[in-house]
Amino acid sequence: MDNVTLLMEGFANALTLQNLLFALIGVLLGTAVGVLPGIGPAMTVALLLPLTYALDVTGSLIMFAGIYYGGMYGGSTTSILLNTPGESSSVVTALEGNKMAKAGRGAQALATAAIGSFVAGTIATAALVFVAPFIVSIAISLGAPSYFAMMVFAFIAVSTVLGTSRIRGLSSLFIGLAIGLVGMDATTGQPRMTFGQPLLAGGIDVVVIAVALFAVGEALWISAHLRHGKPATIPVGVPWMGKDDWKRSWKPWLRGTAIGFPFGAIPAGGAEIPTFLSYVVEKKLSRHPEEFGRGAIEGVAGPEAANNASAAGTLVPLLTLGLPTTATAAVMIAAFNQYGIHPGPLLFKTEPVLVWTLIASLFIGNTLLLALNLPLAPFWAKLLRIPRPYLYAGILFFAVLGAYAAGLQALNIVILLLIGALGYVARRYGFPVLPIIVGAILGPEMERQLRRSLQISAGDPTALVGEPLAVVMYSAIVIFLVVPPVVRLVRRRWVRRPDVPAGEETKPETADTPDSLVH
Repeated sequence: MDNVTLLMEGFANALTLQNLLFALIGVLLGTAVGVLPGIGPAMTVALLLPLTYALDVTGSLIMFAGIYYGGMYGGSTTSILLNTPGESSSVVTALEGNKMAKAGRGAQALATAAIGSFVAGTIATAALVFVAPFIVSIAISLGAPSYFAMMVFAFIAVSTVLGTSRIRGLSSLFIGLAIGLVGMDATTGQPRMTFGQPLLAGGIDVVVIAVALFAVGEALWISAHLRHGKPATIPVGVPWMGKDDWKRSWKPWLRGTAIGFPFGAIPAGGAEIPTFLSYVVEKKLSRHPEEFGRGAIEGVAGPEAANNASAAGTLVPLLTLGLPTTATAAVMIAAFNQYGIHPGPLLFKTEPVLVWTLIASLFIGNTLLLALNLPLAPFWAKLLRIPRPYLYAGILFFAVLGAYAAGLQALNIVILLLIGALGYVARRYGFPVLPIIVGAILGPEMERQLRRSLQISAGDPTALVGEPLAVVMYSAIVIFLVVPPVVRLVRRRWVRRPDVPAGEETKPETADTPDSLVH
């Protein structure tokens, strides 16, 4: 009951007129930017982060919660109407949603996505209320070796799950760790990788890194492909659902929520797996499997609910352990850091009012999102007609403005452009961007935990496996790195026919999996 009491106090703080206004502004801004083509939630949050600088910490985080959910909703709109997912977790929504829109059922697709997001977000946030304090009670008892092991696990999970190959994922991670090394050594006070520039002694601002990778890098990448043609925008009226649509959607909403939240709550990174898994589940359970691939409403309802439930689930490791496992969560760390607040197990003890007000504002922002954006859907659809050159020129302008505002230093603009170019090159050659920013944010903290472990043990490296959780984490890392290659090797040998010489065997038919559906 203590959690419910604290949540009620959070609602009392969040429901003031001023904070409700901040939540409303956040929802509108998040949706307006998130609905633009090619812009996902991470880019939306990174782009709008500088707008919260002038607010107090409570108002800033409440507005940020609105931006967070607004950006999530905007991504589904572009996926359905333009077949342009803002991030990989929206790919499945585009598969069926765009087919529905082309068949004249865009209103129904937008409605089931919006209502499913509301249902999943509300249930997942309620689960956060009860799960987060329990994890905090465990995390407080953990030592430096366990935290170091968890961060290494988060690095490996994020780097190996995403991207086209593990080598590329790990390469991106090491780039991020190198960026995180810039600045003064916390122990010796020696400058590292500052290139003789005193302004780099404090390190590179996380906001500049986030805006560069997600706003500048993405804008450069998409603008480079403008010559390939402009996708047609499908007009849509006010979203609505018929009786049969409700009947076919409510179970996928609940199943998607049940699948998405656990995947978000464990530090494994990304909502790609639960959205694809939800799609497969809905196809197997549907009474209309023949509609899949041609516009099945279950293929929008389930994955969209899983996506939003996973997004709410990522707040569990973010708030309780300080581990950002998605791009959006990594940018949210920057929102906390700009006020000197460091998410982790002590956050619920040192800033209880702030944390519970933030959680309450998630409920409020989710409700405002549904109430406002269903009738505003035709207006958001008109925003999709903005000429792309003007759109991305505006994004670059606000990105530069935000980077300069982060420290009022012209050097930040140079860093913004350099890291933005790095983000473009990463996308060009298939390197995932998320490990870069996760490495840059968590790298210094991982270094502190490593040094603390070795200092306590007088340099004995066995201390790194001196706690049970650390052993579990390292075992999981071995599973992540070793088991998939072994499974692939066994599968290749298993499918090899004895009557066909080695090197000439035919490939097995691909299963009807989400990957084969996407490609």
